Order: sequence, then structure tokens, then C-alpha cells
Amino acid sequence: MVAENVGMSGPNELGEFLRVRRAALQPEDVGLQGFGVRRVPGLRREELAMLAGVSPTYYSRLEQGLSTNASDAVIASIARALNLTPDEQAHLLNLARPERSPKRRAAVKPDRARIGTLRLINSLPGTPAVIIGRRSEVLGWNALGHRLVAGHLDVDSPGRAADRPNLTRMLFLDEHTKELYARWQEEAVRAVASLRVLGGKSPEDPELTALVGELTVKSPEFCKLWAKHPVETCVSGVKYFRHPEVGDFELHFEVLTPPDDSGHRVLLYTPDPGSGAEALELLGRDIETGMDTTAGFVERMRR
Repeated sequence: MVAENVGMSGPNELGEFLRVRRAALQPEDVGLQGFGVRRVPGLRREELAMLAGVSPTYYSRLEQGLSTNASDAVIASIARALNLTPDEQAHLLNLARPERSPKRRAAVKPDRARIGTLRLINSLPGTPAVIIGRRSEVLGWNALGHRLVAGHLDVDSPGRAADRPNLTRMLFLDEHTKELYARWQEEAVRAVASLRVLGGKSPEDPELTALVGELTVKSPEFCKLWAKHPVETCVSGVKYFRHPEVGDFELHFEVLTPPDDSGHRVLLYTPDPGSGAEALELLGRDIETGMDTTAGFVERMRR
């Protein structure tokens, strides 16, 4: 299955986002009375244009990618008319103003986690931690983080650019990972929504575009979700695990972003008292003592 559009930004992407969001609204959702049979779902272009206070012709040109100089006020009016969330409003502005997005940092090949960040997560032996890069690639993990999310993979794989795991790719293409989450659909929507946000911020990233293209071709589930254009910045929440070694439990997650331009994030998992804490204790029980001392752990990740 090949997607018609796997681009990350530009007029076509803007038009797609507007069409998807317009189709999701019914006249009664915005205080309008619907008349007649509608050939397509959702609001008509002229209805949305009226709500946004712009001419139907101008709005149509915007959806068709024929107008690229909409003012901030117009974009804000359209966002209000579409009932967009704050994350979706920011995404719309990124799509309408790609030149205002931060310039992409020159890629460092291969990308590596900062040594200080590696030391930090390894100093938390009882807390699963994973360092992820700009495109959800795994740049490092501590022993418990590895055991939690990818125990079937080589613990040293984040240090090798050639076969470095990617959390989003694993979620859709790796059967072990798909079975790991009791609420896989929830995880999938969250992953795609985060990828959409990233795409709006980094429209010229060829590796990100390649990842989206690969997932679109190989995963029908990803293709369907991508077409719905979900947008959300996911920095905290709950994940529901169905781990092959310790069974069902849930963990809270927090995403921490270092104050630099690396684009790296630190994903931390913490339990409430009960099954989650017990599951982590069981997962960590047979991790060899001293297997991941700070010196050894950092050295392996630097290779």
C-alpha cells in the first residue's frame, strides 16, 4: 500500500490537514443548520470560510495550495473555526509558515546521545529510561529500560547506527513490540500524532520523510492513521503493558527534553504502588549485578 502523500510539509500537506479537519466537523458542531444532501462528509468550504471570516475563493485557494501568504490573523481565524487544539493550532501555523520553523540542525552522522545523558539514565537502575532522537530512534537505554521495551533486541544496538532500533518503526513493524502493549491502538495513535508534530517542525528532514514512507508502505495500520492527520505533543501519560515475562501492568511515562538543540528526549517510566512496581522489581531481579556500570555502559554506547 503506497500513500499518495508522504511529504512532511508544504502546500499539499497544509491542504490535506485542512481538508481532514473540515471533514471531521458537522454543521451542528459549529452552530450551523445543514441543508440538503452532502456529497462529502463535514463542512463545505464556503461554510468554513464564512466561520473564519474569509472569502470562499480565498479559502479554496488555501486548501489547493495556491495561496502561500496567509496572514497570522487568517490562520488563527481558520484554527478557531476548525476548533483546533493548541497543538493542532501550532501545527497548522508550522504548515502555513514553513519558513518560520526552526532551521534543521546539521545532522551529526551517526547521531549519539550525550555522555552526560547516558550517565544520568544509568544512575537510575530502578527506573526504566530510554534516550530517543529526533525521529524516535533509540540512542541509549539503561538495563531496565532495555528489558522493558525491547528485551528481544541486543542491548548494545542503540550504539550501532546501522541497526539502531526506532520506537515508532518497532511499534508498527515488530511483532514483539505490537504484543507488548495491551492498548496497542492507543499507542499507535499517540506515535503518529507525535510524528505529525515533528514533521511540521522539520519539513525538510529526509530521514524523517523516509521513515514515514517506509511505514506507509509496510504498515496498513500506519497508513490509515497517517491519513487521519492526528496531531498531539505527547509528553506524559500512561502506558499499558502486556509483557511476555511479567504480565499485565501499567506505568506512567514522562518525556524530558534537554535544553539544547539536539532534539533528543529522555523517556522515563514510573509505577504507582502495586502491579507496576512489582513488575519492574521482577524485571530487574535477574539483571546481572554490575552488568551496566556507568563506565561500561557509556563505553559501549560510544562505540
